[in-house]
Amino acid sequence: MASPTSAANAYAALARMTSSVGAGAGKGAEIGGGQSFSTVLKEALGSVMEAGRKSDAQTVAMTSGKANVMDVVTAVAETDVAVSTLVSVRDRMIQSYEDIMRMPI
Repeated sequence: MASPTSAANAYAALARMTSSVGAGAGKGAEIGGGQSFSTVLKEALGSVMEAGRKSDAQTVAMTSGKANVMDVVTAVAETDVAVSTLVSVRDRMIQSYEDIMRMPI
């Protein structure tokens, strides 16, 4: 189970991403401070991948006796929260795309 701190951090990161999307709505493909949507998406995917790598590294370290079980559980929980957040964002993007496709021309 994810700790409240890791869940709060994940949702705060998502809130920052969505607030920068709203701020740059009139700028075409750019978001907030000039970042493109693809750059923001790549960074989000990179952070999820990094959380997965950290989780894997902690698991390997535990099997060799170099890590604490609590560290492994925390890393796995953070990865779970990151993946869940990413899936929620993906679902929202798909829903938005479908809403746009249903708009009359």
